[in-house]
Amino acid sequence: MSHQHFILYKPYGYLSQFIYELKRKKKLLGELYAFPEGTMAIGRLDEDSEGLLLLTTDGKVSEEIRSRKVDKEYYVQVDGIITQEAIDSIKKGVEIGFNGTKYITKPCEARLITEIPNFGARGKKIRDERHGPTSWASITVNEGKFRQVRKMTAAVGFPTLRLVRVRIGNVHLNDLQSGEVIEVGNFEGKGNVKSQ
Repeated sequence: MSHQHFILYKPYGYLSQFIYELKRKKKLLGELYAFPEGTMAIGRLDEDSEGLLLLTTDGKVSEEIRSRKVDKEYYVQVDGIITQEAIDSIKKGVEIGFNGTKYITKPCEARLITEIPNFGARGKKIRDERHGPTSWASITVNEGKFRQVRKMTAAVGFPTLRLVRVRIGNVHLNDLQSGEVIEVGNFEGKGNVKSQ
């Protein structure tokens, strides 16, 4: 059987799944593209997060990528002007809550972003500048605790307003637009993409 693999810019407001069984209406990935039967997301992004999502029809490929410690880079818009001290704390690891217990995040890469990323408008307005300034940071982690990056920025006093995943391993969001899907030949190793 020949498998198919996809790169998606998941828009804000969509679940990283194809089926939702509760009564409340949710937007699902299948509304964005005619994915073949058996397509699954490799990992997930929260409903209120956006950006790079890998999908495949091959369960072995999905498990291989999810089981490795693959770097995931996020661009994070935060409330306020994030300080170098806050960035340094994030790099070293901060205490967050996870499943009702305290957890210290592993050391990671983090840096200030001085040039505002050009992601386009989000479906739901974040807020306007009358409520104070915002700033952007890049955070790269290779663990994936629930809402981890949001909890990390909040732990250093800068709540996340917008979260966009821009990289998984060597796969980059590049110029994909929100909701855009590209079929690729394969994902190799730590998220690398081999051309068709």
